[in-house]
Amino acid sequence: MLAPRIKAHGRPFAHIAAFHSELTALRRELHAHPELGFEEHFTARRVVEALKVCGVDEIHTGIGKTGVVAVVHGRERLSGRMVGLRADMDALSMSEDNDFAWRSTRPGLMHGCGHDGHTAMLVGAARYLAETRAFDGTAVLIFQPGEEGFAGAKAMIEDGLFERFPVQSVYAMHNWPQMKPGTVGINGGPMMAAADRITIEISGKGGHGAHPYQTVDPVLVAAHIITAVQSIVSRNVRPLDQAVISLCSMQAGDPGAFSVVPGKATLVGTVRSFSAEVQDLLERRLQEVCAGVAMGLGATAHVRYERVYPATINTRPEARFAASVARHLVGNDHVDDALEPSMGAEDFAFMLQVKPGAYLRLGQGTEHGVGSCFLHNSRYDFNDEILPLGSALHAGLVEQAMPLGTTAV
Repeated sequence: MLAPRIKAHGRPFAHIAAFHSELTALRRELHAHPELGFEEHFTARRVVEALKVCGVDEIHTGIGKTGVVAVVHGRERLSGRMVGLRADMDALSMSEDNDFAWRSTRPGLMHGCGHDGHTAMLVGAARYLAETRAFDGTAVLIFQPGEEGFAGAKAMIEDGLFERFPVQSVYAMHNWPQMKPGTVGINGGPMMAAADRITIEISGKGGHGAHPYQTVDPVLVAAHIITAVQSIVSRNVRPLDQAVISLCSMQAGDPGAFSVVPGKATLVGTVRSFSAEVQDLLERRLQEVCAGVAMGLGATAHVRYERVYPATINTRPEARFAASVARHLVGNDHVDDALEPSMGAEDFAFMLQVKPGAYLRLGQGTEHGVGSCFLHNSRYDFNDEILPLGSALHAGLVEQAMPLGTTAV
């Protein structure tokens, strides 16, 4: 049964709560069989099977390699409108340390971000929408592969997603352990940061550790670069803007060769920002600082800057609309429509570059309990109590964006 601390209103929530146990069973089945991006063959098959039972009108597979799209027509289609809802399906390359019955059966793979729950919530919305059809238009349900670093949204778009299904707007949501169950967060601007990858290759001159004056030590150069790079955000980025540069890996030399100065060192890290202007600034200053520090110490440094995911930026009208739908569902006190952005990244950003829409966060964390473990942690698990709420929020976006009986004749 649904825990009493989660309160919601409206027909969609009550309808979906009646098959909560079935959604939970599906979610846990998916959790036990995690798959990486573009390898979601079991997951896609299982989604297709569930969608057939739901009675959707169309099912399209193989979009963006392993993506699935379902179409549900409303009771009327006079409006000609089409709204998209997106859920991600892939898991992470990490080992699970949980011991419950539905833990991962695949060593080294885990649903550590709740995409199993996102998939189940969208299946729940599909069932409700197909059973009730209380809207005027067409709902397009997008089950996306490869969110975790594979740019699956981009792959689906390049495979003709929005040409085949020309939605006027598109919405997605993500569970959030730092918010309580029954709460929703959103804002009318940046929700997630752009994620860029930097690789800094430093070339010096190797030699004997007892005679460092005969070398150009790339380890020393790397240390100075690590320190100098931290000045870029603090001294180049406007305080009202937000940015992060983190150098997260250093590779140099052989641990067994304790007296050998290597000839090369490599640093790898990530850059996060919310605007194209700041992103351009960070890329330029990284090139300048790394080259300058290396030259000053007699070495050279080459910076490879890769723009992986753009920033996830909600369009304001769609964000206001999504917040109003959430308020109808959970009440004013449980919706934060000025939610602080996260420096994490999300490839739903690619869809928002093409279509108006909004990305929401759905609270799932209880204090010291289920769902409180943060994302990408080996002890993480999706909180099944919020499944009907997420499904109802998806359904509400469709019904309220395309209401029955409002089309002029």
